[in-house]
Amino acid sequence: MAGADDISLNAVRAFVQVARDNTVTKASKTLGITQSSVSRHVAVLEEYLGAKLIERRGRQSQLTDFGRLFADAVAEPLDTILFTAKRMRRNGRKDANRLVVRTSLSTFAYTVLIPNLREFSKETGGVTVDVISTLTAPASTDSFDVLLTRDITLTEPGDRWDIYDEQLVCVGAPDSVAGRGLKALRNTPVIAVTSRPDILPTWLRGMDLKTSDVTSGARYDHHYLALPAVTTGNSLLVTPHIVVAELIRQGLLEVLPGSRAPSGMQYRAYAIDRGSNPDVARAFCRWLTRLCKNMTEVDTRPR
Repeated sequence: MAGADDISLNAVRAFVQVARDNTVTKASKTLGITQSSVSRHVAVLEEYLGAKLIERRGRQSQLTDFGRLFADAVAEPLDTILFTAKRMRRNGRKDANRLVVRTSLSTFAYTVLIPNLREFSKETGGVTVDVISTLTAPASTDSFDVLLTRDITLTEPGDRWDIYDEQLVCVGAPDSVAGRGLKALRNTPVIAVTSRPDILPTWLRGMDLKTSDVTSGARYDHHYLALPAVTTGNSLLVTPHIVVAELIRQGLLEVLPGSRAPSGMQYRAYAIDRGSNPDVARAFCRWLTRLCKNMTEVDTRPR
């Protein structure tokens, strides 16, 4: 039982979050508790320390000099405590048949990962896979087992799999592509995907083409929004090969002959050390590596 001289870890955590977010309102949302609870935690900590930690100025919360010193001193050790607690907790997880996969590759998840999860579940005796899509870098307190990414560097310990070296192709509906070759670029609009502004310039360099060689088309935020447009309309799309491999196999899309070029990007999977199901996470990464290889190999066979 805590004594009168024991410090409240919850109070320290609430204060550190206020120091990071600069407002009680944001800190309460981050922690998932009410604003009044955050304020009470800070008040308890101030009473324990015998000094003011925060001065409120309107909606903003400004640290006092003492508060800044205390926040700087305890923030990193607090992260270590929370990280270690999560890592040690994995053996006590109630649902050992569940995997949490976090990814920054939303179109890859939509076109490749999610449609094939049933096969992984069958291979592993019914494991359920939760998929979380986010573009932000993970924090040590985030709860997930596997990270799938192309552009986020994982700084914490984990096993890494290189699952796909990104190849770019120009695709269109078969009627838009058949027998035309690269000359189709001059009079068939190419859809732009604003979430990947690097793709078209990278592809043009790889093909030794200029912007003037391409007819500009409609703009979409993500590849998964552009895919229905290119499968049903008179347009072209430069896209990672793997996200259209299944549509090509089904005959809904066709690759413009001679349009393949590497982007220099690599898709990676990390099974993090602090995950709740490390063995299942590694099995998932191995399975996904095989899946990506099989999908891209099937599409390159002559038909």
